[in-house]
Amino acid sequence: MDLTINEKRVLGVLAELKSADAVTLAEKLDAPEGAVIQWAHLCADRGLVTLDKTVVETAVLTEEGKKYAAEGLPERQVLASIEGPTPMAELTKHPLSKIAVGWLRKKNWIVIDKGMVVPTPDVSEGVDEVALKNPIAGTEGCNELVKRGLAEVLESVSWTVSITPAGAEIVAAGLDLREEIGTLSSEQILSGEWKSLPLRRYSVDKLPKKIYGGRVHPNQQILDEIRTLLFEMGFTEFHGSIVQNAFWNFDSLYQPQDHPAREMQDTFHLAEEMDLPTDWEKIKNIHMTGGQTGSTGWGGDWSPDIARKCVLRTHSTSLSIQHLARNPNPPVKAFSISRVYRRETIDPTHLPEFEQLEGIVMDKDLTFGHLLGFFKEFFGRMGFESVRFRPGYFPYTEPSVEPEVWVDGLGWVELGGAGVFRKEVTAPWGIDCPVLAWGLGVSRVSMLRMGLKDLRQLYRSDIDWIRASPVRRV
Repeated sequence: MDLTINEKRVLGVLAELKSADAVTLAEKLDAPEGAVIQWAHLCADRGLVTLDKTVVETAVLTEEGKKYAAEGLPERQVLASIEGPTPMAELTKHPLSKIAVGWLRKKNWIVIDKGMVVPTPDVSEGVDEVALKNPIAGTEGCNELVKRGLAEVLESVSWTVSITPAGAEIVAAGLDLREEIGTLSSEQILSGEWKSLPLRRYSVDKLPKKIYGGRVHPNQQILDEIRTLLFEMGFTEFHGSIVQNAFWNFDSLYQPQDHPAREMQDTFHLAEEMDLPTDWEKIKNIHMTGGQTGSTGWGGDWSPDIARKCVLRTHSTSLSIQHLARNPNPPVKAFSISRVYRRETIDPTHLPEFEQLEGIVMDKDLTFGHLLGFFKEFFGRMGFESVRFRPGYFPYTEPSVEPEVWVDGLGWVELGGAGVFRKEVTAPWGIDCPVLAWGLGVSRVSMLRMGLKDLRQLYRSDIDWIRASPVRRV
């Protein structure tokens, strides 16, 4: 039987000791304990030794647990501070009341009646209080302390290695403990010395340990592919802040301040406010009268105070209109891949935050047909051969459309919305050319490209899935 030098060394020590723990073996062999355990496993695979694993759990108190072990649990301290019926308002003045009240009620140590706290008489010591003095892993009291973060259970693993009769026979037959040669020099090969050397043996039947190099996340690979594709199509990229005021997120896109259209996307509202641009009155005029666009506007009132209030951007169209305001002269051909936020219920196809691809094209003589042609070209390059369009509605585009792609096994899947910006959106910034605009859920594109059934998979820290995903080359 071909054994490595380290397997022979393990057997040599065990021939004398018969059985030993890994720590003793490591001392005898002058090697790390982990390496010795690995060598013992190799011997065990050959039936030369047996390995017994012992796991011991030990409970220890956390720093907070040590504090309560000395002073008492919060509920015990608060209970000790009241002698009879006490107003709840008075009880909440105790510095530990926020922690204690819930536990007092859970343990039935108090009764709350009409705002008065009535302590239960003669409350005996609980199992958690006993465990606080001497935590023993696995007991009911210790488990309660672990749940409360007052204790933690530590595991210690030990191994016992014993030689088998087969191993003893190998030792009795004699062990060659000469150091094995793993690398030959040119002199050893030319002189023929290698023939008499104890060469290290290798098994080509055993698979080597897999090595995983660093790599880009699969979702990021697709985002980079989309970015590169748009650069090839002549687009430039723009960026913007996650936090936007309502002026840019809603008002500049002709969404009235008192209309249900503003609730099309559930919004995360913030307490902060942000200043309006210097020419904000143009947007107010558009909303109230329609300005010089031929529109009558929305009428009613328009409040700059509402426009200053901040939100987490619900769509990256708020970045598009700001880019146009800074670049009102054609031609403009730009995009943004940005994360947006909505109060969505989490399920396999909806998340409260996701990436959106926002694009705008502005030039003279552009038509709605150019927009449809762009989508066919873009989705075709992304691997979706069949594209169709459904009429849609958005407050800031007219006409509007929702592109869909065909996915085998799913059918037609809607990927976003698009249209031509209304004059009420572009006119305040001095733009008199058509502007094609779209917002696509690229997270859904990634999901479809990877064949996933659950959008949440894109954001989980699943290292095995990331390693197994194929590398996508742009």
